[in-house]
Amino acid sequence: MDLSFGIKTSPMRTGYREILDVWQEADGVPEIEHAWVWDHFVPLAGPPTDMVHEGWTLLSALAARTSRVRLGVMVTGNAARPPAVLAKMAATVDHISGGRVILGLGVGGTRQPDGVANPAVREYEAYGLPLVAPAVGVGRLAEACAIVRRMWTGEVFDFAGEHYRLTGAVCQPPTVQRPGPPLLIGGWGDRTLAIVAQHADIWNIPGPPHGAVEHLVERSRRLDERCRAAGRDPATIVRSTQMIVSYDDPVASREAIRALIDAGFTMFVLALPTPYPVGVARWVADEVIRPVRAATG
Repeated sequence: MDLSFGIKTSPMRTGYREILDVWQEADGVPEIEHAWVWDHFVPLAGPPTDMVHEGWTLLSALAARTSRVRLGVMVTGNAARPPAVLAKMAATVDHISGGRVILGLGVGGTRQPDGVANPAVREYEAYGLPLVAPAVGVGRLAEACAIVRRMWTGEVFDFAGEHYRLTGAVCQPPTVQRPGPPLLIGGWGDRTLAIVAQHADIWNIPGPPHGAVEHLVERSRRLDERCRAAGRDPATIVRSTQMIVSYDDPVASREAIRALIDAGFTMFVLALPTPYPVGVARWVADEVIRPVRAATG
């Protein structure tokens, strides 16, 4: 089984130098194959004035200071940037990194029914971003996937969709990776899974403790159904999850990963809580990744 492991350093209440140190250490740890940041403009919890770096700008800097790990934003909120602009940004970082970008993309924040907690409200209001209905957000995501793929060809094209219209769109230079970087789509609702089945190379869903193993298994089965309905082999989509690592209890992380491997997941992103311990990348490799690989043969 072709397993892959990476790390995620959410840039909330920590500085660029601290994140850079972790990434450069990870770049020299062969067990760590990819590294990720997130896409939020304010903290998801706590005071909104606490420090948060913008994800794609940060990714560009980290791409320039590393040489081996694949890298991306997990996941980019489609509502935050026009998809043609995002495709151009991803192509630029692909050149900076020498062809190591994975484009992580999701619906982004949407309106929720009254009485349902919605952390996106504070963030979107602060940055003047519209919160649309979930169906609109999903429709925009589908068109965005089509647009970024076309942009990466380097050809000039027009696009007339329900949500986006482009005239003479072009991305030069196109991406280093041909025909383009892998497209990772994050989400778990039925409508999003239909887009995953049509467009994604990789599917991502939050794992423990935010998502129970049973929920991930059920959603993976639902994706299989969506793939068959779209005429696609479900095995062509990599199943990935992100999960928070416990520095105090790595055994729990290992057990959750092994359960998800049994369910068909093969790509694991290990989110590192702050503050980062000295040598955290090597610790993750020694305490989580290597024991899991040894146990799975």
